[in-house]
Amino acid sequence: MQAGAEPFSADAGPVGVLVCHGFTGSPRTVRPWAEHLAAAGLTVRAPRLPGHGTTWQDLNRTGWPDWYGAAEGAFDELSGRCEQVFVAGLSMGACLAFRLAQAKGSAVSGLVVVNPSLAPDTRLFLLAPVLKHLVPSLPGIAGDIKKPGDEGGYSRVPVRAAASLPPLWKLTRRHLSEVTQPVLVYRSTVDHVVGPASMRVLRAALPAAQVRPLRDSYHVATLDNDAPEIFQGTLAFIRHHSTAVQDPADNPAEKRV
Repeated sequence: MQAGAEPFSADAGPVGVLVCHGFTGSPRTVRPWAEHLAAAGLTVRAPRLPGHGTTWQDLNRTGWPDWYGAAEGAFDELSGRCEQVFVAGLSMGACLAFRLAQAKGSAVSGLVVVNPSLAPDTRLFLLAPVLKHLVPSLPGIAGDIKKPGDEGGYSRVPVRAAASLPPLWKLTRRHLSEVTQPVLVYRSTVDHVVGPASMRVLRAALPAAQVRPLRDSYHVATLDNDAPEIFQGTLAFIRHHSTAVQDPADNPAEKRV
């Protein structure tokens, strides 16, 4: 396993948050996000999705049902111990978050997504079903971060694994308008990984979703200059939509302590 790719887990209060990383990434990309929420008293899980955080060859032996299954397992575990559960995700992890909201209904209290991936933006994904029989991998974009740093993602895109993304996108898009939970979206104004097609899909299906621009970050915004805005905004969103967590700033009794 790569350094920093370990899953993150923290047990605290009655509100849980599942945080999902993206395709070819690992919990390393969302760990500061998860740690910020845990430090605020939330129960948090950030699983390492199958095939991630090791080698691209491992990822090539998996597909979207494996990644969704791991996310669902972590969600179900949180649901068993928490009064409410929110789901957050980066890139493909955001797509998994939407799919969980569709499948779990009211068991998901809300979603926070960062640079969501919901549609193919390059020819790679259109050609992947054919290419997977010809080549095992292609050069990929890793480390799309504006400030100095490294996400630790794979530098190669495993083609067989990539070929399983379009079916996930298609399934999620088909039911996207059925998502009734509150949704907060963070979108980088410059993103070299996920293009504008995904946001067009999201806005068309969920016009009420709250969208906040990130003007000083690239794709892996959870490790970039706007990360504090994401972390603080996520916590405020959860507190606003939670019946089990109250912001101490809104509690006069706690102000006097």
